[in-house]
Amino acid sequence: MNNKVLTKSIDFIARACLASVFVRAIPGKITDFSSVVETIAAKGIPEPLAVVLLIAAIACLLLGSIFMLCGRNQQLGAALLLIFLVPTTIVFHLFPFQAGAIF
Repeated sequence: MNNKVLTKSIDFIARACLASVFVRAIPGKITDFSSVVETIAAKGIPEPLAVVLLIAAIACLLLGSIFMLCGRNQQLGAALLLIFLVPTTIVFHLFPFQAGAIF
């Protein structure tokens, strides 16, 4: 196996491992949609906005993971995953918001 094939193989394995973390989060958000919306709303985000944010989160997770796995548009995939990850981290982990504290 030459060096270029090995490098491409390792690159794909690394992208697959990274994407798998996000792919695993998708089914639970879809199958238990209303419960996830309630969890988001409990952080002080109005329920209609929580629905929109959850749909956007699922889209970012799905499209970001696909772009990461396909090998094309990896930067777009990484950007979509960051668009999901940064606000989620802030809302759920960084600040202990009280219900109704944001809006």
